[in-house]
Amino acid sequence: MKKHIIDLRITFVDRLHPRYVLIKGTPADGSRLPEMLPGQFAQLKVEGSPETYLRRPISIHDVTSDTVTSTNKGEEVSFLIALAGKGTRQLATLKVGDTLNCIIPLGRGFSMPTTDAPRILLCGGGVGIAPLLLMGRRMKEAGFEPTFLLGGRSAGDILRLSEYEALGKVYVTTEDGSMGEQGFVTQHSLWDSAAFDRIAVCGPMPMMKAVARLAKEKAIDCEVSLENLMACGIGACLCCVEDTKEKGHVCVCKEGPVFNINELKWQI
Repeated sequence: MKKHIIDLRITFVDRLHPRYVLIKGTPADGSRLPEMLPGQFAQLKVEGSPETYLRRPISIHDVTSDTVTSTNKGEEVSFLIALAGKGTRQLATLKVGDTLNCIIPLGRGFSMPTTDAPRILLCGGGVGIAPLLLMGRRMKEAGFEPTFLLGGRSAGDILRLSEYEALGKVYVTTEDGSMGEQGFVTQHSLWDSAAFDRIAVCGPMPMMKAVARLAKEKAIDCEVSLENLMACGIGACLCCVEDTKEKGHVCVCKEGPVFNINELKWQI
C-alpha cells in the first residue's frame, strides 16, 4: 500500500485523561485521505521540541467522514495517544488549526472477517484499544458484528466507551473492579460463554502473550499488534526487529505490526 506524506489540519483535540489525548485531523490541502486499514499506523512529526527529532509511531484510531465543508471532503483521521515521553507530550500541546505532518499509512493491518470465519473478538488493553475502533467500524460496514473486550487498570483507562458500544457488544475488565468485571481480560466470563473464529489483540506485551496462550488452548486463530520500539517506521533502522519462525528477524514496522501468533517465536 502506497505511503503518503501529508499535512493534517487539526480539527479536534480532547484531553480524555491525564495520560491520554485524542487528536483528529483532516488533509490541510482539502484532498482525500489515503486508504487506511485497521491496525496500520502513522509516523507523526513532533514540532517545537529540540530534544525530539524522531517521528512518533501512533496507531490509526479511527477514520470518519461526519462533516463535509467547502474546504475538505469531511474526512478525519483520529489518533488516541498515550503520553509516555517528551514526544507524545509535545503532540498533546497541538491545538485546533495547527498543522501535523505525518507519514501514513504504514505497516500491515488486521485480517478482516470472512463468511468462513465471521466471529472476531477485538481485545485491547490500555491504549491498545486504539486500533480496534477502526477495526470494529470496518467490520460493521462489511456486515459483521464486532465484539470488544476492553481492559484497563481502572474505569478511567476505559476510553471512548460509547464509541465502541455504537459498533458492537462491549465487555470490560478493570484490575480494581471499578468498571465491568474485576481482573484481567483473560479472566472475563466471556471466554466461557462465547465462541470466536479469530481474536485480534493489541495492548501491553504480557497481556497479548496471555491472550495468545488462551487462544492456543481454545484453538482460536489469533493476531496480535506488536508495539516494539520504532524509529524510522519504514524498515530501515532495524530498531523494531522481532524473531519469527520462517523469516527470522523482521522489522515490525514493515512486516507488521500485526502478526499471526503462529508466525512468532514466542514462548507460549
